[in-house]
Amino acid sequence: MIKWSDEKTKAFQKALLTWYDTNKRDLPWRKDHEPYHIWVSEIMLQQTQVNTVIPYYERFMRLFPSVNALANAPESQLLKAWEGLGYYSRVRNMQRAAQQLVQDYAGRWPHSKAELQELVGIGPYTAGAIASIAFQQPEPAVDGNAFRVFSQLLEIDADITKPQTRALFEKVIRQIIPIDRPGDFNQAIMDLGASYMTPKNSDNAHSPVRAFNQAYLDDRLNEFPVRSKRQKPVDKHYFALVIRTPAGFLFQQRASNALLAKLWMFPLIDIDSLQEANPDLDESGLLQMAGKQFFEDTELQIELQYLDVPAVSHTFTHQKWHLTLVSADLKSKPDLSHFSGKVVSEDEFEQLALPTVQKKLWAAFQTRQIKLF
Repeated sequence: MIKWSDEKTKAFQKALLTWYDTNKRDLPWRKDHEPYHIWVSEIMLQQTQVNTVIPYYERFMRLFPSVNALANAPESQLLKAWEGLGYYSRVRNMQRAAQQLVQDYAGRWPHSKAELQELVGIGPYTAGAIASIAFQQPEPAVDGNAFRVFSQLLEIDADITKPQTRALFEKVIRQIIPIDRPGDFNQAIMDLGASYMTPKNSDNAHSPVRAFNQAYLDDRLNEFPVRSKRQKPVDKHYFALVIRTPAGFLFQQRASNALLAKLWMFPLIDIDSLQEANPDLDESGLLQMAGKQFFEDTELQIELQYLDVPAVSHTFTHQKWHLTLVSADLKSKPDLSHFSGKVVSEDEFEQLALPTVQKKLWAAFQTRQIKLF
């Protein structure tokens, strides 16, 4: 077990917190110790940069100023407020957790990390952040910053992608976190990881804790943290169907169990499945099969054409989408009784929760020309 002496631990705490008291970031969710504010900010900050989060956070707080407001909000309004942040399961889980708080805790927040982790979507990091910052519980908040900072400080060579490594770091940090200022300590580690001890272009030579950074002293910074390579996202290929009607464009709501669940997009046809079933088809044949597939799914008869625009690509955590835009025109009002979507005019686009990939498709479509064979 990696361990500092009591004297070294106290010296580190003093150096870190003295620096933090003078240099801490001025962030809207740090104006108070309200657990709701801390929770919303921490969920938003997952996979998203601080500067991007700030306007989203401020707008979210205007729309949903309390746990009760979030618990009772229409899902469509939540998704629209989250539009552009991605990873939409985060905000769905937030609403479910808010409903748990209202139903099981009368709207009051539990104080312990264990109870906080009983709420939907709250893992060990977020629970540690809320418990320490809002309730001054001496709990670690181990995120990417903490992994990077403490792996360098103590030359911890455990692979941070392995689940058991978190438990190791939590044990180490529990020996160092001060009882009287656990929230400030965790936030100081966050700020340290965002300033001097960044993933790239770090400035450890001027870090307030450089004297405690064993990897810096041993000239081994590039060795920590230890991280095994991430698996490459799987390539997926789709036709994106731009279907125009006299009243607007056909939009389809994604299935509740699909990636981008319940968000609105142009209908997609899986090219990989078409090619697997029909390996000898050329581009024209694939397009005909896509139209046939769409008819089987919706009973809408369309004649698709390729659009002379660049393919759109979009990378998710585990998938990379490659989308080819194709178009069709419906001259009369379509019967949508077998279609999980609706006709949307351009003026109504802003009312829908549209994922970033759909915005890319629309931008590409606006540069269109019909591709003739």
